[in-house]
Amino acid sequence: MAALPARVLFGAAYYHEYTPSYDLAVPPAERLKTDLDLMAEAHFTVIRVGESVWSTWEPENGRFDLDWLQPVLDGAHERGISVVIGTPTYAAPPWLARQYPEITAEHTTGQRLGWGTRQEIDFTHPAFRFHAERVIRKMVARYAGHPAVIGWQVDNEPGLHLLHNRGVFQRFVDHLRQKYGDVETLNREWGLVYWSHRLSTWADLWTPDGNEQPQYDVAWREFQARQVTEFIGWQADIVREYALPGQFVTTCVSYTRQGVADDEITDRLDVAAGNPYYDMQDGLLLPDPTPDAHEQKWKTTGVWAMYRTADWMFSSRQEPFLVTETNAQSIGSAWDNRPGYDGQWRQAAWAHVARGARMIEYWQWQTLRFGAETYWGGVLPHSGLPGRVYAEIARLGAEFDAAGPLVAGLEPDADITMVYSTPSKWLMQKYPPLANGDGEPDAEAYHRFFDPFYRGAFDAGRQVRIVHARQLHDPNGSGSSRGMTPEEGAERHPVLVVPALYVVDDTTLDWLEAYARAGGHLVLGPRTAYADHEARARHEPAPGRLVAATGVRYDEFGNLTGDVPVRAVPGGPLHVPADAAATRCIEGLAVVDADVLAHYEHPHFGRWPAITTRRHGEGRVTCVGTVPGRGLARALAEWLAPAARSGWHGLPASVTATTGTSPDGRRVHVVHNWSWETVRVPAPADLRDALAGARVAADSALELGPWDVRVLVSPGDGGTPAPEALNPT
Repeated sequence: MAALPARVLFGAAYYHEYTPSYDLAVPPAERLKTDLDLMAEAHFTVIRVGESVWSTWEPENGRFDLDWLQPVLDGAHERGISVVIGTPTYAAPPWLARQYPEITAEHTTGQRLGWGTRQEIDFTHPAFRFHAERVIRKMVARYAGHPAVIGWQVDNEPGLHLLHNRGVFQRFVDHLRQKYGDVETLNREWGLVYWSHRLSTWADLWTPDGNEQPQYDVAWREFQARQVTEFIGWQADIVREYALPGQFVTTCVSYTRQGVADDEITDRLDVAAGNPYYDMQDGLLLPDPTPDAHEQKWKTTGVWAMYRTADWMFSSRQEPFLVTETNAQSIGSAWDNRPGYDGQWRQAAWAHVARGARMIEYWQWQTLRFGAETYWGGVLPHSGLPGRVYAEIARLGAEFDAAGPLVAGLEPDADITMVYSTPSKWLMQKYPPLANGDGEPDAEAYHRFFDPFYRGAFDAGRQVRIVHARQLHDPNGSGSSRGMTPEEGAERHPVLVVPALYVVDDTTLDWLEAYARAGGHLVLGPRTAYADHEARARHEPAPGRLVAATGVRYDEFGNLTGDVPVRAVPGGPLHVPADAAATRCIEGLAVVDADVLAHYEHPHFGRWPAITTRRHGEGRVTCVGTVPGRGLARALAEWLAPAARSGWHGLPASVTATTGTSPDGRRVHVVHNWSWETVRVPAPADLRDALAGARVAADSALELGPWDVRVLVSPGDGGTPAPEALNPT
């Protein structure tokens, strides 16, 4: 873990350099003082600066202006506000594009992206790298020694485009030559006999634009992500030449970007960081009205989806993470302005902290009066005057001050662990095994498999840890993401849910089998273990090398155009609600040596079990042959983890309880009420309010108002401080 302050960092992205453009009536120095004073009053402890304005750092080729940031850093330091500086490489200046037109990115071979947005560049091109390295070295050398600087963000939300430039493609060919050795090996591994695609020489390899070969696509997407990882690592290495001990290096990841493998890119960094955006207002309502088919993209809808993104961010390094951007006011477009209800900023921030966030940083400080993001609302509105949003955020800043080190770097609890597969997601984006409501291919197919299992656990009040498939056994992972033995896995993750692990190598499948044999409960979802590492369908009956462990096999599967009811076996351990249903697809599981837990109520599909289970060594393997509907997914989670680790029971439908362990061993409980109604819930143990200091006795009624959140600590765990110690003032 990077060296970070023993508190939750709290602040916003700040662009003082924009000030002369939007406020000519107020001198920039006066505006800077006003801004920083308001930040200090709101208990800000960090700002991010500098990452969007290469043309300010270097107005012309070779002419640098480095001094403009000095007053910002000086003023921040005077007020005890730390600074993260970003390198500006995602927004190249027009002079660079004009003088080196060859660096423009191509979205298909020979078709350049238009200029006028951002990230329109081939970041692998030597001309771009020369100028990027020069500006990075200039700015980092200038400010690395400033006492306000605690860290560096290289680039910004990388991986927006897949690069089709000729040089990138030729390096892809070189990569394949190095990996496979000769074209005959590639012909065999990719099955290029099909449709007469056999190569006679490496020069025969076609560009990816019209490709329909899945094996090619898997290799192409992995190569593209590797370019992004190399680019970010290259920048990080340059920054580290100048950075002082204790200064961290990161990048802010937008987790749905098509060119990012988040678990690999963060291996090159000191701490994972990301930008979780979410719908506010009724988008945070529980009970959750969001339909199952709602598409979750860079902006999520629903409390469960916000939690899933936070757990995804933790998964990158299996460590606490930074939130480098999140909602201030409205986000996105001019036609979609929905600032939160009172209390929702507190709720969202505490939810992220409860799942491991060590920094909450809003985008941005002041709403811009110009540019593409004119209606992406900041902490301050267009007027620059503090209003309701500022007051809400200032209240939250005071709470983080009061909580102090208690919640900085929480290790979140998990009742269930889910395995994530980026290669499987990539493959399913181009070759979806599911259709949308119109019968067309659903490019979000991977998450249509993954998300129902996560949402079911969330609905059941069970907390989830996400682990990337690579992290299960990879000895080269960094920090806490270094691989585990199956025995260690069974101890750390007693329940391991693995949906849609379609692209998977033999080593991973053997690890999963050994995990169950060692005492873990392995849960296989649809499409898991069907293909190998090259996305080739396996010769064995599905689920491939796991048939013996599961006690089932299948060779028939199909898509559903409507839901199919699911019923539990009478007298069995699994109990499902009346609305339990199979959705989207069914795998025709044939029982070899397993117990049936549930079956389909259908004249045709009823011949197959919906869910089976089998003892395997010291553990168990359960197979789910469909995408479970919400009721079935919840029932499954309750069976897999009968007792929620949080200890909270009988909660109203609008209440969630999230728990974790602070770095000093104290147990922390974060309890939310996601509704307009005041609720009372019984405390599961003697607790102390970490913000107010009041005691909460076991079984007493804990009151939560509308859109409220309470932060509680268990007395005696790690030496709970007295209330006055939790409130520095």
